[in-house]
Amino acid sequence: MFPNLKNPVFTDIGDLNEMARQIRRDIMNMLLISKSGHSGGPLGFADVFTALYFNKLNILPEQPYADFRDYVFLSIGHIAPVWYATLARRGYFPLEELKTLRKINGRLQGHPAPLKTHGLPGVEIASGALGQGLSIAVGAAIGLRLSGKPNHVYCICGDGELNEGQIWEAAMTAAHHNVDNLTVFVDRNHCQIDNRTENVMKLEPLADKWKSFGFEVFEIDGHNMKEILDTIDKAKKVKGKPALLLTYTKMGRGVSFMEDNYKWHGVPPNDEQGRVALSELFPTKFGDFVDYYNGK
Repeated sequence: MFPNLKNPVFTDIGDLNEMARQIRRDIMNMLLISKSGHSGGPLGFADVFTALYFNKLNILPEQPYADFRDYVFLSIGHIAPVWYATLARRGYFPLEELKTLRKINGRLQGHPAPLKTHGLPGVEIASGALGQGLSIAVGAAIGLRLSGKPNHVYCICGDGELNEGQIWEAAMTAAHHNVDNLTVFVDRNHCQIDNRTENVMKLEPLADKWKSFGFEVFEIDGHNMKEILDTIDKAKKVKGKPALLLTYTKMGRGVSFMEDNYKWHGVPPNDEQGRVALSELFPTKFGDFVDYYNGK
């Protein structure tokens, strides 16, 4: 008998939004300390990570690989700072370790790795080679179902990542095998490293494409916490097919000069930009792991 460990840390939408703001501050502090890393994507997906880890997932941080856990696969590994900040805030490892982003011999590298390879608890696989995460998630979901286990699998993909053919092979496989213990998020921010997604490779009509591959598709505002929570519940109830949340977000959400600007895909702010960003994300009630300007 698997325990029900959802035990939401927060049920109030205001508290969840406040935690998402705190996670964005953590991301900024991490990038300012490391002088390296991705800004836009991590800021943009903070609301979804908050919804999952502080309300929806069956998890127990002190037992990160317990048999009863829900699985999270981050296919777009380069947005690792938002995952690191979320895991630390949820209690998987000390907040102080967020200072070590991208440091030599540290566990918080530019792309995530699991605990067994000197990475972090709560991380299932090393990721970052785009296009591979969905295949792994589909395999995990099928394996859990064959074992008669009720665990749910979540996979987070980027819209630029959909240029990779392997994504669509995995999508066909998931639909063919009626993998209904799988929920996929696509971060639809219309930005990738080189340009707007539609200038690099046209993706639309994206919702129709996923539907044609056999997915139940939900289109949501990725910054509306209540909509995120409600739609995760709806997706989990889908039977006979995989579910996909086409999640419309703004790259760089919460920082005015970064929002919806693809040029912030893979660069950190400088000190002055960081000062502005942190001022726009202030205040929060949870407390910084470090205030970059008052003792690094």
